[in-house]
Amino acid sequence: MAAVMNEYWLISAPGEKTPQNTFEKLNQALRSGNDKLSENFKFAIPDLKVGTLDVLVGLSDDLSKIDAYTESVVRKASSTLEDVLESSAKGNLAENLRIGGEIPPQVYVQKFNWDVAKYPIKQPLRTIADVISKDVTHIEEELKTRYNKYNNLKGSLQQLERKATGSLLTRSVAELVKKEDFILDSEYLITLVVIVPKMLAEDWMKKYEKMTEKVVPRSSRVVFEDNEHQLCTVTLFRLVQDEFKNKCREHKFMVRDFQYNEEEIQAGKTELDKLNADKKKKFGPLVKWLKINFGEAFVAWMHIKALRVFVESVLRYGLPVNFQAILIRPVKKHQKRIREILNQQYGHLDSTALSGDKMNAMEIPGFNLTAADYYPYVFYKILLDMCEPQKI
Repeated sequence: MAAVMNEYWLISAPGEKTPQNTFEKLNQALRSGNDKLSENFKFAIPDLKVGTLDVLVGLSDDLSKIDAYTESVVRKASSTLEDVLESSAKGNLAENLRIGGEIPPQVYVQKFNWDVAKYPIKQPLRTIADVISKDVTHIEEELKTRYNKYNNLKGSLQQLERKATGSLLTRSVAELVKKEDFILDSEYLITLVVIVPKMLAEDWMKKYEKMTEKVVPRSSRVVFEDNEHQLCTVTLFRLVQDEFKNKCREHKFMVRDFQYNEEEIQAGKTELDKLNADKKKKFGPLVKWLKINFGEAFVAWMHIKALRVFVESVLRYGLPVNFQAILIRPVKKHQKRIREILNQQYGHLDSTALSGDKMNAMEIPGFNLTAADYYPYVFYKILLDMCEPQKI
């Protein structure tokens, strides 16, 4: 069979003699000879409490918003986990996106089973929706707090690392020099650190002794260089250092503001080591939390989908409750054909959905859908593209 997609169509249709008959009939219709147009799964929704029509109509609109919000949190958890794992481990993102630590999202959706322990079915629909919404809000708030702390730590670390590895014009020179490169504890002399462009290296050696009086002859040394610059030291009398710095600027030599201090250098190394240690310490717990709560948010999302299917099915097909929810995973090249078959099977349920006058269907209270997504049957699209380039 041709490659299936990470796109699922969650639909429901009125039950015939039994809901099983409904599923089998559609399953058979979605075959073209020996070629399946899609993978089809029963989407099990329990006998929930219906409540009043007014409650269902109001809940329909609210569930649409909760659905969109919950999906955004699921995607945020996924993209945050991808960012925390960083480039070296991004290929493992799919392995980390699991429900309950073991089940891939696709498998969970295909084998969806209502969590009665978490969301008791004897509760009113509004209560279940409110509990899910509260849980997801808590996950998002906690995610923001944890990720911001980690990101601030990561930013501080990156800033220090840039100072340690960037251009000689900006990077810290503390680790590039040695104590013996400097005249220390002298009342009269001072050693300066100067950045010299390599193309001006000869000019520097010719000019530095003459740029002011009281420069120590032959005191300049090249202590480090990168592709574009040399790091040079030069010793002179303290009383001419301001004049010397001005002359350096005129000749396009840059004097770095640096004084050799072993305590400050060690403190800088200690801070970098501490930040690295803190990052490693927080990395594991954050990844674990993200993995667990991606799963929690995903479970909540699928239960919201189930609630939406239940509510819309009751509003459309009436009482007593008798419908079958079906999950369809289309083969990409057969999407148009599948839609035609669904319209053939269920077009009689609402002729306005197949006519050019779709917008009138949008006036029905409780149907929070765009004209493009309104069909004779209940229909919701589920995109499980968490491991593809982000579309948030």
